[in-house]
Order: sequence, then structure tokens, then C-alpha cells
Amino acid sequence: MFRLALLLPLLLGYCKDETLTGYGAQGQVFVLQTINGDPFPARAAITFPEEGRIAGEGPCNGFSASQNQPYPWFEAGPIAATKRACPDLDAEAQFFRSLSEMGLSEVSGPNLILSTVDGAQMVFVAE
Repeated sequence: MFRLALLLPLLLGYCKDETLTGYGAQGQVFVLQTINGDPFPARAAITFPEEGRIAGEGPCNGFSASQNQPYPWFEAGPIAATKRACPDLDAEAQFFRSLSEMGLSEVSGPNLILSTVDGAQMVFVAE
């Protein structure tokens, strides 16, 4: 029993968060710069507030989603968003559509790069 009590803290220390939050994304606000190399025409941001969660703001609406894939894999879904209208609804639709298609992630310094195996890419920079 005594040995188990000594080993338990060591074993719990190995339970590392394997999602983006465990690889440098937690606490960061990443602002979208480009989609497939084209500058994004509005403000959209993404955060990873806790293991398995995505939150953020599109050009018009706040959103949240789950993200439980181990790094470097990525899957945003399902995306739940508020329903406000604004002049940037087309840009927001492009943002959410692109975000839901991404399957890989990379955190490199202040940059977050989401991509697909086909070469589509979203580039974010931390604020």
C-alpha cells in the first residue's frame, strides 16, 4: 500500500494532454491571417481554453467546438456558433467551412498552422 502511495503521483504526472493545448496552444489567441495563401478579409480568432475544447470568434459570431485528436491531428467539431448577422457572413462561412475541413495542426512559436492532406491551409498568428 505504501509503495502505491509513492508511485501514484509519478503515474499521474505521465498523463500529459496530447491535444493542441498540451503542445503550446493553451492560453494563446490565434488570429487568422490566410486561407490557402489568400489574406483573410475579416477578423477571426481561435483559442484552446482547455483540453479537448476550441473556442473563438468568427467575423460575426462566437463559436465553440470539441477537439480531441492527439497532436498533430486536428478535428473541429461539431462547431456551435451564435447566430448574429453582419456584413462579413460570407467570410465567416468560409472560415467555419475551412476550419471543419482541417485535419493536421502545427504550433511553431507564435504560429498555428492547420492543414489538410490535400494541401489546404489556414495560418494563424498569436496576438
